[in-house]
Amino acid sequence: MGTYYSLDLRERAVAAYLRGESCRSVGERFQIAPSTVVQWSALLKRQGDLKPGKVGGHRQALLEPHRDFILARIEDTSHLTLHRLVDLLAARGVFVSHDTVWRFLRAEGLSFKKI
Repeated sequence: MGTYYSLDLRERAVAAYLRGESCRSVGERFQIAPSTVVQWSALLKRQGDLKPGKVGGHRQALLEPHRDFILARIEDTSHLTLHRLVDLLAARGVFVSHDTVWRFLRAEGLSFKKI
């Protein structure tokens, strides 16, 4: 995962661009992409500052609202496949991949190992 450019660099680059220097020359001088200079200028105009936005964080599980339904289906049919679970969810209007279902079940402590 990358890191943010420093706020000092952002301020100096945008200041040079706003003084009339081209985005290409600013990018060359500060060793950044010209598009970055333009994006930072737009950020300053839109947000009022040059602070970087939030990256990452915790994402709520898509299937959490359907937890009871999924666990009930597994309880009813012990040999249920991931693809069949995907089909059952799609019938309820929840369209996810089998990988999403697998990650949800793994987080619940369940697996599909043969006994």
